[in-house]
Amino acid sequence: MYEEARKRYASYGIDTEKAIETLRNIPISINCWQGDDVIGFEKGAGALTGGIQTTGSYPGRARNAEELMADFSLAISIIPGRKRLNLHASYLITERETGRDTIEPEDFAPWVDYAKRHGLGLDFNPTFFSHPMVKENLTVSSPEKEVREFWIRHGIQSRKVAKYFADELGTHSVCNFWIPDGFKDTPADRLSPRLRLRDALDRIYDGRLEGVVDSLESKVFGIGVESFTVGSSEFYLGYAASHKDKGLCLLLDAGHYHPTEYISEKLSALLCTFDKVPLHVSRPVRWDSDHVIRLDDELREIAKEIVACNAIDRVLIGLDFFDASINRIAAWVIGTRNMQKALLIALLSPYRQMADMQDSYDYTGLLALSEELKALPWSEVWDEYLAREGVKGGIDWLDDVRAYESEVLMKRC
Repeated sequence: MYEEARKRYASYGIDTEKAIETLRNIPISINCWQGDDVIGFEKGAGALTGGIQTTGSYPGRARNAEELMADFSLAISIIPGRKRLNLHASYLITERETGRDTIEPEDFAPWVDYAKRHGLGLDFNPTFFSHPMVKENLTVSSPEKEVREFWIRHGIQSRKVAKYFADELGTHSVCNFWIPDGFKDTPADRLSPRLRLRDALDRIYDGRLEGVVDSLESKVFGIGVESFTVGSSEFYLGYAASHKDKGLCLLLDAGHYHPTEYISEKLSALLCTFDKVPLHVSRPVRWDSDHVIRLDDELREIAKEIVACNAIDRVLIGLDFFDASINRIAAWVIGTRNMQKALLIALLSPYRQMADMQDSYDYTGLLALSEELKALPWSEVWDEYLAREGVKGGIDWLDDVRAYESEVLMKRC
């Protein structure tokens, strides 16, 4: 069936072998926090606060680093291609007494060892939520100097951790800042919090760190900050663009914009200005709900833009979803495979030919070709890719997850 699919694609000038080889070398950064409902390993970790939450009570949540690593190992054994692991600061593994503002690279050494064993790159995120020093949903933009200083120290230390990852693993480390500061109701003063945020960032980004991709992630609103978010898209776009000399990038999260906005449309705009564009690919349902990504139109459009813009090496793909209502390992597999499927579909498209049609005003031909491509047998190429990677196709992999659930996850209840 693959040979027939290869011939059909070849009739459109598409090389399926090249598509498979390209796909297997596109790294996907998989978010660790799907495996434990964003709880982390800090001593005394409690409920999520600061504009973030997870819902559901599916049994088997990872309760410690050993369990999370074991669960993730099963997931990546079922996921083809190159993988990375995306960590939050709250996932430190240490016996020493430390706070978020005093984390050190050594607190994440077990993750580096794990990454080396499994051939993974590591990305990092400071954790600006679920902590007593988040005062009234404010951190670095707080009017209290003590609060600001605490979180500035956390940001500085987080960049040091990312630098450690890059040095140890010989690959870049995205260090992404999502700062959930804002107000529940209409603020009297919008400017002062943003000036405080600007000044804090100036101190945090004091010097460029080799191997670290520093990025800022905006958001429209969150729980408890429905009326005003300090780090809006306009704020971070302006800040990152004016600090390009320090290597700052703007990260696009699929759930962090108005429901009528799509990050697929924004990609080419940012590629005109920034060398790198990190992504957090999620699926918003009416708001930033971080559902597991499906192979829907927007996911396919995101992948299309990455490929059509010839930006595979410039767009750094990370995932960001957390669903506690389904098997968490299955969520990792389904979400990551869907991202890869979308990329494959994009790679199996003759974008140069389509661009020429656009430039020659042949919109009729462009529409006809675009629709015809949807009927081509990309799934046969996907199955061939899985076979070459030595992982199960279809939903046969679910048998392994079900067995692990029965033998391991259910015993955690």
